[in-house]
Amino acid sequence: MRNTIKFRFAGLGIMLATCAVFGVAVMLLWNALIPQIFGLPQLNYLQAAGLLILARVLFGGIGGGGRGNALLWGAGRDGHSFHHGNKLREKWMNMSEDERLEFIKRERGFAHWRGFYGDEEKKDKQGE
Repeated sequence: MRNTIKFRFAGLGIMLATCAVFGVAVMLLWNALIPQIFGLPQLNYLQAAGLLILARVLFGGIGGGGRGNALLWGAGRDGHSFHHGNKLREKWMNMSEDERLEFIKRERGFAHWRGFYGDEEKKDKQGE
């Protein structure tokens, strides 16, 4: 339990340090390029950090969960490991090579593309 708490605080620290580095990078890039190209004013650090937050809200959404938290905490929303309970992944791992090729063809509708998923190699192996 203590190790889990330590890892979470370490993850939070790494996330804050990463945000600080990206804030500085945005500030430096903006100040090096934008004022000379477009004639806009230079940014200070807080304005650059605010610009990053604005970009996240506009382009990345404000909701948490999903892959971001899974990478940070090592688990999905339900607290299990990232791949635990993924029925499609479990089914895929239990398929043979031929079943996987058939599944890909059936799901993507590329059955008419002969040789696209290794059919020619499979025929050569069967012919030998």
